[in-house]
Amino acid sequence: MEGDPVSLRTRLTSAFLATVLAPALIGAVFAAGYVASAAQERAADRLTVASGAVRTSFAALCGQLRAVAEAVADAPEADRAGVAQRYVARGLVSGVHVESDAETGFSGLTTVDAPPPPWALCAPGTSEEIGPATFEGIAARVDLVDAQGDQVGTVWAAQSVDPAALQRLADSAGVRVTLLSGDGVVPAVSTAGGPGDFARRLGTADGIPLPLVLSVPEPSMAGRYLTLIAVVLLTAGLAVVVAWWLARTTTAPLDRLARAADQVADGDLRVRVPVESADEMGRLGSAFNRMTAELESYVEALTASRDQLRGQLGVLGDTLSSTHDLHRILQVILQTARHAAGARAGAVLLVDPATGLLTAQCAEGVDGSVLRVPIGEGLLGSVAATGVPVRGRTDRDRPVLLPMEPASRSYVIVPFTLGGLLPAEPAPGTASARGLWPAGLPAAQGVLALYDRLGRDEFDDGDLDTLRTFAGQASVAVDNVRVHEEAQRLSVTDSLTGLLNYRSMLDCLRREVERAHRFGRRLCVLAMDLDRFKEINDSFGHAAGDIVLTEFARRVRGEIREVDLAFRHGGEEFVVLLPETDLAGGQAVAERLCAALRTAPVLLPRGRVEVTVSIGIAVYPEHGESGSAVVQAADDALYAAKAAGRDRYRTAGDAIPDVARPAMSAALGACAPVGELTARGASGGTQTPRQGNGR
Repeated sequence: MEGDPVSLRTRLTSAFLATVLAPALIGAVFAAGYVASAAQERAADRLTVASGAVRTSFAALCGQLRAVAEAVADAPEADRAGVAQRYVARGLVSGVHVESDAETGFSGLTTVDAPPPPWALCAPGTSEEIGPATFEGIAARVDLVDAQGDQVGTVWAAQSVDPAALQRLADSAGVRVTLLSGDGVVPAVSTAGGPGDFARRLGTADGIPLPLVLSVPEPSMAGRYLTLIAVVLLTAGLAVVVAWWLARTTTAPLDRLARAADQVADGDLRVRVPVESADEMGRLGSAFNRMTAELESYVEALTASRDQLRGQLGVLGDTLSSTHDLHRILQVILQTARHAAGARAGAVLLVDPATGLLTAQCAEGVDGSVLRVPIGEGLLGSVAATGVPVRGRTDRDRPVLLPMEPASRSYVIVPFTLGGLLPAEPAPGTASARGLWPAGLPAAQGVLALYDRLGRDEFDDGDLDTLRTFAGQASVAVDNVRVHEEAQRLSVTDSLTGLLNYRSMLDCLRREVERAHRFGRRLCVLAMDLDRFKEINDSFGHAAGDIVLTEFARRVRGEIREVDLAFRHGGEEFVVLLPETDLAGGQAVAERLCAALRTAPVLLPRGRVEVTVSIGIAVYPEHGESGSAVVQAADDALYAAKAAGRDRYRTAGDAIPDVARPAMSAALGACAPVGELTARGASGGTQTPRQGNGR
């Protein structure tokens, strides 16, 4: 208002400045901290790499010194001085010292120009034994033994630790290197450095015999901070100018519109505001002018838009029914129905075939986890049992509610079936809604319920019609999803035995071989063939053969684990994949399968028949480096089992008589690689099954 000390223009300017400057300042602070942190992290990384390089250099130097010491120790006593001097002349060591056990106080043979003691020993933990003195060199010590193997002295090979040596070490590591004195406080020798450096101390605990300090200079941050401050100040100046201009251009049209709105509130519907631009303010002025001109027809237009919304929601339901994600479809249908009808809460329930209860599939505003309603009981169960939609008020109609049903003031519940929406009342002379379903099933296979009409005491007939539209779409969606799931199931299973089909075997074999290869596990493959199956078909008929195949598949499922996979390869041939199973485990399963079929004849309508099975066993990767190779090995083992007399198993590598193999190969065909097996699937799929000849 006019008397407000803080105008809209001021508030907009302040808000814009706060929106722009606050993130800029916070970002500048974080950027400054990040720059400093990044510099420290880079320094730490350099010190870490340099530490590794120093350790490597000392390890190589100690190895070299030890080799020289061993060479001098192995030389004859008369030649030791000459050998030591030659190594010094070649620059491999700075000095060699040889002393016997009788010699003490660093007496004995020492080469010219050897660094004065004390020396830091390459052996771990020996540097502290020397004391607080500054080390002049690093040395490797080797025991000197006589012909009988008794120690008679010691040989030392030393390398001077001077500024030149430290400089070479610093050049190789890329950092400054400082050699501390024995007390670890005063630098003995240093390559460079100063206060403010990032440093790391190394010593015997790090595998280095000398107390060293590695350091890198701290980068200067002043220039970077000045750049950040300049950017922030420039951003602030631009923000102030832009905020003032935006607030001025925004509030001027709003001020004119506010004065016109006051006139409309006073009853003057002829007032108009000037439209000076085509931007948002201009469109707002045009909309205000149209509003004042069409205010009388607004309620009628609102009613028409409600009917249009219902039609659009029906189109939305048709679109949703074409997808196959049942939970998402029902959730979207429930949300749209609840918003269209103005309901506080709602739920979609379907009949669970396993329990016969109405179970919540999705819910909003109520606890769906407890919604499990028996058919015919309570408000929800009675609607599902009768197939008749209901609406009303709880305080007036007094419906019978179960404890798990939501408490509400008003409700509307519509049933639906998998074939479509049930009629509200059966037409005269036609079957009832319950007569459309087999005996024992409820009239509806699900219900759509909404609770508590917002803004009104109860739902009206229009809300009921809207909900019936959504219930019809929900029934179509459920039907489509179940048909899709059944089609998917049939595409991967054998219709006769219920086992996975040949196409599934190819996918599962590839997947299990990849998993076994990745984790270094084994995969056992069993190739099985019913013995003399053709004689069963010839003697009892193909229907009896189908019974035998179905019974064998049932017994296979009973003998394998849940993680194992059984397939019908084609005809009377089957394959079992045993993940993470070695040869012994595969043999145990094969023995159980043979016994399960051998000990119990298969019952037929005209008697019973004794059936046996031959099994070939192969294990990945022992018997093949690919899925096709393992299947080939198992198939070869199956030939061996047939040749050995049937009703038994053989493992890959068992010999097959030369006279028997061609006949079996001709009967079964060669096991082609996985990529070439598309013509050898199980019956019921798109591929041609392999046909057996009663082997």
